[in-house]
Amino acid sequence: MEAHQITKKYGITLALKGVSFSMPRGSVFGVIGPNGAGKTTTMRTLLDIIRPTSGHASVLGVDPRKAGPELRRRIGFLPGELILDGRSTGRKLLQHYADISGPVTKGRIEELAERLGLDLSRPVRKLSKGNKQKLGIVQAFMHKPDLLVLDEPTSGLDPLMQQVFLDLVAEARAAGQSVFLSSHVISEIQQAADEVAILRDGKIVTISSVDKLRDSAIRHLRLVASGISVAELRQRLDSLDGLDNLTVSSSGEDVEATATLEGSIPPLVQALSTLSLSDLVLEEPDLEESVLKLYSSPSKEAAL
Repeated sequence: MEAHQITKKYGITLALKGVSFSMPRGSVFGVIGPNGAGKTTTMRTLLDIIRPTSGHASVLGVDPRKAGPELRRRIGFLPGELILDGRSTGRKLLQHYADISGPVTKGRIEELAERLGLDLSRPVRKLSKGNKQKLGIVQAFMHKPDLLVLDEPTSGLDPLMQQVFLDLVAEARAAGQSVFLSSHVISEIQQAADEVAILRDGKIVTISSVDKLRDSAIRHLRLVASGISVAELRQRLDSLDGLDNLTVSSSGEDVEATATLEGSIPPLVQALSTLSLSDLVLEEPDLEESVLKLYSSPSKEAAL
């Protein structure tokens, strides 16, 4: 799936501002951004639910504006605002969707419902938000589409069901299906996606693999050293690239330092190698903090 300089204008409001990306088949591509960033508009444009003001897209090798039902049957779509017929039971509603989407393997609906803990015999109007979301997930996955387009898919799900959903995504990728996933939950994207695009104010801030994003993430550092003065330790740490928010203070005979590290670890290890350390903590990369920093950075479309 590809997007080329897609813009979307509503009156004087420019919702998308030249969105471009390429998603390899058989991969999981995550789009993350705050509410109002343009995630849903991007998805609806790709699926030809709305038409772009300019630019074009290719979905499963064809232009969605010119494709008909054949393309739509190859896609499983879970909208962010899920509207279901409340008069039917879950089973009847899913059968209706199966008649539209194409062949569904016998027992597939029941298998998905069991994994998600969904009672198909209940009327839809009596289901909780979380159970309605499960219905939406089942209808998207049940016909094993070539492409899954999922807008905020875990909304309303408890942590256990969120993990079941992530398992379904992993299985889809292993089966060669492509998954286009939007979320504002960073941990969800981190676990599910191969690549992630960070969207802000209708523009892509950056596109990166999750591994590269993690490598560039912010780590929190804390150390306690002896046999060195506050000034000496500050001077040594100040010389390191990527070390910010440094505070150094004395505590009896020890000197304590805290900082954030955004960059390579080896220079830090070298700088600390001759110190007499009684405590050293370098936390796991804080991906959420890094992404939030990108939300507020100047927009640019680039790869990390």
